[in-house]
Amino acid sequence: MTNTVLITGASSGFGKDAALLFKSKGWNVVASMRSPEKAEAWTVPAGLFAPRLDVTDRASMQFAIDETVSRFGGIDVLVNNAGFGLMGPLEGASPADIRREIDTNLMGVIEMTQLVLPLMRAVRNGVIINVSSLGGRVTLPLFSTYHATKFAVEGLTETLQYELQGHGIRVKLVEPGGSRTNFDGSSMVRTPHPAYKALSDGFDKTWEKTAASLPGPGKVAQTIYCAATDGTKRLRYPVLAFPFLTIRNLVGARGWSALMKAMARRMN
Repeated sequence: MTNTVLITGASSGFGKDAALLFKSKGWNVVASMRSPEKAEAWTVPAGLFAPRLDVTDRASMQFAIDETVSRFGGIDVLVNNAGFGLMGPLEGASPADIRREIDTNLMGVIEMTQLVLPLMRAVRNGVIINVSSLGGRVTLPLFSTYHATKFAVEGLTETLQYELQGHGIRVKLVEPGGSRTNFDGSSMVRTPHPAYKALSDGFDKTWEKTAASLPGPGKVAQTIYCAATDGTKRLRYPVLAFPFLTIRNLVGARGWSALMKAMARRMN
């Protein structure tokens, strides 16, 4: 039987490229997103099922899962890819912004996983891939709430591997480094505060110098596919992140902290 993958946040970036890659490999692909009508130009010709799914709306999650099961009989792989970012000082973030960050990046992962687990347990098979981030392993200035959610996803997934090993379900973490997507556009909100303007301006200048040279989302999509199909119990799949993780491992927590403090001073 043809395997089925359900991907959240598939309207662009990692989710879109992963959806098209799985489809090219012969999978049934559920490319879920908040506004599927905006993506019809590429989802319809590709033969993708693109239901509306908002990971902050449990009813829409359940509906998309039910429709997937009705069409394809089950879900073999869940890719929790939907994400949202706050960029800026914590002091400038509104309670609503912080709640949206937590609801999208953490609660969305938790609730989608809860809803899919009974289906996978029933057949004693399945893979859950949580798209985390390099930002779940190391920190940068001006991303405090984003890091908080990604560190939480790392801990959640690491724990789930112990809980689910007796049910035939494997869990994976894909940890992208810097990639050229629209994450800093429609998927990000700035949290300005006058007391941190120099730091924010310095970060923007640094980002402008590096953003154009970043690779597109294709490598991350390939890593998601590998995590889904390699048949191993491997937990973490860093991608485009090795230089940063290598430096972090070499210098340790104290050394990394010193590097980030030095960078923040230069930005100011």
